[in-house]
Amino acid sequence: MSQEAAVHAQAIELDRMALEMCANAGSGHPTTALSLGHIVTVLMYQTMRWSPDYPDYPTSDRLVLSEGHAVPIVYAAACTLGVVVDRGGERRKLTPDDLNTFRENDSPLDGHPNPREGFPFFDAATGSLGQGLSVSAGIAQAARLDGIDKRVYCIIGDGEAREGQVAEALDIIIDLNLNSVLPIFNCNHYGQADRVSNQQSAEKLSAKLTACGFDVQTIDGHAPDEIKAAFDSFIARAGSNDKPMAIIAKTVKGWGCPSIQGGGWHGKPPVGEALTKALSELDEQRLELTSSLSSTDGFEIQPPAEAPAPAPEMAEMPGFTESMRRYDMESLLQTGKLATRKAYGVALRAAGQAGSQVVVLDADVKNSTFADMFAKDADLAERFIECKIGEQNMISMAAGLSAGGKIPFCSTFAKFLTRAYDQIEMAINSGANIKMVGSHSGITLAADGPSQMALPDVAWFRALTTIKDHRGNPGCYVLQPADAYAAYALTQAMAEYEGACYMRTVRPETEFLYSDDTVFNLGGMEVLTEGRDVAICAAGYMVHEANRAVDLLDEAGISATLVDLYSLPFDEDKLLDVISQNNGYVISVEDNYGGSLGSAIADAMVRAGDAFQLEQLFVRKIPKSARTPDELLAQCGLTAEDIKNAAMQVLQVV
Repeated sequence: MSQEAAVHAQAIELDRMALEMCANAGSGHPTTALSLGHIVTVLMYQTMRWSPDYPDYPTSDRLVLSEGHAVPIVYAAACTLGVVVDRGGERRKLTPDDLNTFRENDSPLDGHPNPREGFPFFDAATGSLGQGLSVSAGIAQAARLDGIDKRVYCIIGDGEAREGQVAEALDIIIDLNLNSVLPIFNCNHYGQADRVSNQQSAEKLSAKLTACGFDVQTIDGHAPDEIKAAFDSFIARAGSNDKPMAIIAKTVKGWGCPSIQGGGWHGKPPVGEALTKALSELDEQRLELTSSLSSTDGFEIQPPAEAPAPAPEMAEMPGFTESMRRYDMESLLQTGKLATRKAYGVALRAAGQAGSQVVVLDADVKNSTFADMFAKDADLAERFIECKIGEQNMISMAAGLSAGGKIPFCSTFAKFLTRAYDQIEMAINSGANIKMVGSHSGITLAADGPSQMALPDVAWFRALTTIKDHRGNPGCYVLQPADAYAAYALTQAMAEYEGACYMRTVRPETEFLYSDDTVFNLGGMEVLTEGRDVAICAAGYMVHEANRAVDLLDEAGISATLVDLYSLPFDEDKLLDVISQNNGYVISVEDNYGGSLGSAIADAMVRAGDAFQLEQLFVRKIPKSARTPDELLAQCGLTAEDIKNAAMQVLQVV
């Protein structure tokens, strides 16, 4: 068999299909796809251990296409191999005819990799560049924890390599010695608008990777024998103690078709005469490179290993009081107060003991988020991943861990999660079962000042609560526990729920409001006091300030209802009933910027169409540091006295 001729023949056929599917769709990135034809052929037809009938089989080797716009070349291979897709609950094999549906509304062949639209060969949605290598690290770490011999191949564009997250991912791969991950840098010299910087040249990338600690092999990305030899070298070391390997593949954007090479063709498929010419040029390559091809030449895909037994279901967690006793922290209960960030640490440890699939990632602040309670438990330590100061990598790595069947909790300062908004959205697009916890949230952080305060976070995450995910649930739940009991219970609820959640915790010690008997649900709320004149809706730390305002209003002869609106979204009908019982008057109180809890209440009122009056209290200016939380509340007009005054103005009481 002429191995080289067979690969050339298959790659050229895939290239042809990529050109035609993009031309038919009227959009796409065929020239990038053509730069990967040979690499994808050697991977999918020879090297990877997987099954087209079960493309998401647990032990299968994985291909993460970080350079997501090159996906037509993978779709072409999938259609020739009859990869099974699942669209609307219907499982069927792809055929070459499916290429005609590329980018159509009801097609599983989305414009960029998207497993939740029916193409389970991929583990994560990609296309927002720079994230795939972090996802790959998460997939590999999940496999390591489960004792699965899985190899993860990640294709990264040379221009994409400038993204800082790629450096974060390279570091974590070296930190954890994840030599089952193979970064493949597709060096075709061109980005979208122009040639890539010399800093992303094959030579510079090789030097950077070597300095990072990788064993680097530079190959001709269109030479089948070189590609196969490099992959064989990787396979020989995967699972050993050898250091990780990386490949620099020198390729040509628009390989085989000189008429569409160079600049000006990114995201622009040739059509009409330009397509005819490009296809003719490919035919010339076929004649030149496949003359030794025999009719008996072909490929045999290696099957994956048998899947291990599934992990046991998560056991029921003990209550907060019982966990505090078990961890020799019972004396803290006697103080009557505990910071919600500390309660999160207790809950995290309990969740890890209750479920072997719970893993924890932290970004160099575990002693502040209290994730170190999980890390210091000898029985849980191997499931703790210290990501250092690399929040973007942490989130995308969690998406990979989720794809590997884990329940990842990611914790850092809530402020620093803002660096990873794009990664969070892509994880949700991927259907990741990801839990995010941001500590030190809101203005009560006080002395550290606004550079450390999460203030627009609720508004951003709240946008994700207004959509439905692929399971039909809210895209994300936003949770703001007011005390330690609530923080513990909501951590448990997050662990048991399949989908994305974000929980805010605070640094100050807060008094206990609840007990083990209180039930907290995603989407729930708690009425702390029942009044008749005005409803006050607050969340997190501000529930305590609102509680003091209720007492001040009572002294003024005003009966106020206090609602702990700890979840977004919430039960709108239930909340509106409470407000109606208070004459339609409501005050919202929050320790962050607007567009958040108060806006969610306002939206509910608009949808109801009834007569309500809402006054929103939130942080309306950029705060500065102060010594105490009380000083910050006064600075921002959010004290109990301010809440009382707002209620009296709404009620027109002088």
